Amino acid sequence: MSVTGSPQELATRVLERAVAASPAAEIEVSVDHSRPALTRFANSVIHQNVAEEYVQVGIRVHVDGRTASASSTIVSDDGIDALVARVLAAVALAPVDPGWPGLTPPTPLGAVAPLDPATRDASPDDRASIVADFVAAAGGLETAGYCRTNHRREAFANSAGHVVASECADVALAGIARRAGQSGVADGVARMLSLRIADLDGAVLGARAAAKANAGVDPVELPPDRYEVVLEPTAVADVLEALAAFGFNAKAVAERRSFVRVGEEQFDRAITLVDDAPAAGVAFDADGTPTQRVALVDAGRTVGLTHDRRTAAAAGGDAVSTGNSIGSASFGALARHLVLSGSAPDDPPAGEVDGPVVDASAAELVAGVERGILVTDFWYTRVLDPRTLAITGLTRNGVWLIEHGEVTRPLRDFRFTQAYAQALMPGAVLGVGRTTTSLPGDTYSADMPWWTAPALHLAAWNFTGGASG
Repeated sequence: MSVTGSPQELATRVLERAVAASPAAEIEVSVDHSRPALTRFANSVIHQNVAEEYVQVGIRVHVDGRTASASSTIVSDDGIDALVARVLAAVALAPVDPGWPGLTPPTPLGAVAPLDPATRDASPDDRASIVADFVAAAGGLETAGYCRTNHRREAFANSAGHVVASECADVALAGIARRAGQSGVADGVARMLSLRIADLDGAVLGARAAAKANAGVDPVELPPDRYEVVLEPTAVADVLEALAAFGFNAKAVAERRSFVRVGEEQFDRAITLVDDAPAAGVAFDADGTPTQRVALVDAGRTVGLTHDRRTAAAAGGDAVSTGNSIGSASFGALARHLVLSGSAPDDPPAGEVDGPVVDASAAELVAGVERGILVTDFWYTRVLDPRTLAITGLTRNGVWLIEHGEVTRPLRDFRFTQAYAQALMPGAVLGVGRTTTSLPGDTYSADMPWWTAPALHLAAWNFTGGASG
């Protein structure tokens, strides 16, 4: 698909036509020009290489106290006129919107992480090279996974005179290595996301996945119980995703669907949590509000929430948008780039470690466990109670018994039911890894979230079932 003109030029053109059609309306226009590309492999061979390029235009209109929105990928003059006509017809039938916060005023953007040209221009050969390194480093084990890149240009314009544009690119790999044993197969996983393709080392990730698979054959079953745990970053990422959606979302807090209470010591002092969209190259949100680094937890104390313009207006007082709008009045504002760190990290250790603990920082945490469980990954997690953030799910891609500071044997997968907030409460966090890993939150989404997480040593995790039930 060939796209002429910049996203900013298109946004301005759409805005002009919409204003001409409805001069009294408050109007927002967003343009997303994305080029996602995906290389998938299975049985240690690339079997799919796909790419697309699309432009999507969104319009949100507020007139006579009512709000409506619509979007289209048809950006010809006729397509734009049809889109404008459709949203104006919809707003005439929409219910009254008393929570409309008004338009974002003209506001300069802040600094964000720079665009890496090599990532922006990554070719199928570049992705294939990363995959080849992953497969080779797995040492003959069966491998599968994907390597994806995305280049995104965005623009936003509204009838209050606010016009902004930005550009970013990222790359991610997620892969497994599989080894057969007498009682089945063992999978090892490795994932990573970066803004720079040069930082994505397929050989390192392939070796990590293979080490876990080799150490995971012929697992034994351990009875359900509350165990001390070390969660690797791939498991911690699931905790961050739940905190973002159901914890620090200002709408959920206002509706008393969240456990979060600003100003209270709700977490262990080892926990510091921020949402850092600028570090991900994201310059503004769906309302056109510039993004910022949002402090949510500072050394255990809850200090902030994620707001969009609507939730900030409803909260009143000193509340302002934090640049976390996803364009959904029903869902609220979402943190999409959470970073979890310890309150006083040291210099990171160097190197890799043999066996299932493939990160030196996580190995230090394991050394401090008398008896517990090492967990690589969670999956199929579901919320049971958003007010306590009670989650049920399964372990995946490797679980091991820790005895006297050493990993001693692989375990069969568990089901767990755990209140994530309780697992991080004061006194519950026994250690935080000194290094962090950035992890993709979704495989194919062009606007994918990402989570930056260390390993965590937690006092207890509630495993409610095993392979036998």
